[in-house]
Amino acid sequence: MVSPTTVAAKPEDLGIDPEKLEAVFARAKRDVDQGILPSCQVAVARHGRLAGMRTYGHAVQGGSDRPATDDTMYHFFSSTKAVIAAAVWLLFEDGVLRLDEKVADIIPEFGTNGKDIIDIETLMLHAGGFPLAPFAQAKWTNRKALLEAFSQWRLNWPVDSRFEYHATSAHWVLSEIIERRGGLPWKRFIQERVTGPMGLDELYLGCQPEQQHRVADIVYIGEHVPPPGGWGEVTPEMILNFNKPDVRAAGVPGGGAVASAATMAMFYQPLINGGVTADGSRSGTRIMKAETIEFATKVRSKPHHIEEMLNLVFPGLNCNTNRALAVVVAGDDGNAVYRGFGRTSSPRAFGHGGAGGQIAFGDPETGISVGYCTNGFVEALLAGRRGVAIASLACSCVAG
Repeated sequence: MVSPTTVAAKPEDLGIDPEKLEAVFARAKRDVDQGILPSCQVAVARHGRLAGMRTYGHAVQGGSDRPATDDTMYHFFSSTKAVIAAAVWLLFEDGVLRLDEKVADIIPEFGTNGKDIIDIETLMLHAGGFPLAPFAQAKWTNRKALLEAFSQWRLNWPVDSRFEYHATSAHWVLSEIIERRGGLPWKRFIQERVTGPMGLDELYLGCQPEQQHRVADIVYIGEHVPPPGGWGEVTPEMILNFNKPDVRAAGVPGGGAVASAATMAMFYQPLINGGVTADGSRSGTRIMKAETIEFATKVRSKPHHIEEMLNLVFPGLNCNTNRALAVVVAGDDGNAVYRGFGRTSSPRAFGHGGAGGQIAFGDPETGISVGYCTNGFVEALLAGRRGVAIASLACSCVAG
């Protein structure tokens, strides 16, 4: 749980309308009440503090099925990518990394099979061309095996010829870049430079055994129906393996974060408030410069970076990815809802969702940040509609 000092005495203190906040909670609760989800958790923050948090339902935690509480933690899957991104942004700020650098100049093991021309910007835009590059879960903690995998990976398509989501492969590369340019193991760098200064001691990049009794086990609800375009790397088997202690502890950089909804909402607060915290004794702690955040959240996707999977559901949509450096930006083209944001999000809202319908983003214009998580996997379109509804209500919470 986040520090009590970060929790507002009442939502009005943060300029949040309490009735509108309750509407967010009610929408989250509805899916549990109707038996659609076993449990969920939702939190809204503003001005560096938590406006409110609620947890609903039951979940298996530590082998026991019991009520989920605000102490329960969840897998955030690809919402993890924004945490890794923040660490890479600091490398830009420190002057030890450039967008135009070739990945292979930093990681020579990577520069094989045509991958030598991939630069940092292309990598972070999911346009590197190796979305299906394999690295088995059993090897996730073996750095030597990772470097060997880098040398063996081949392109699935020519570099920057299209966008295709790299579920884990690109962020394995980013984790190695953090180690080589940050001078520390990647998890330690993030703890010392990002989550620690933010006061987020319970944002776990790999949850160790002593805390796993608090983590909600993942369950699939109904038939395991492939999403449009097929499973790709993220199959039900892969997802359910996160219930295993060793996989849960590994902390894959593309999707291994374990946290509460409140923690993920609070992660975005400094990032949408000029890079500075506003939490009690930590108030005024600078995580990174405002200029760094502006640089990192600038949309850099190209016209041909289209979400092809969305075209399978909505033919002719041709929705641009609207990606900045390893995060997604809502945008002003009317397609924010397809990118996982609310109908009331500002164009500058940015963040990254996660498998199963996890939500984590912040909106610099309203100051609101949101975290939502569940342990129940349902059909992808249903999860998407739920996310849009919750995000829309959350972004409407500002009073007045």
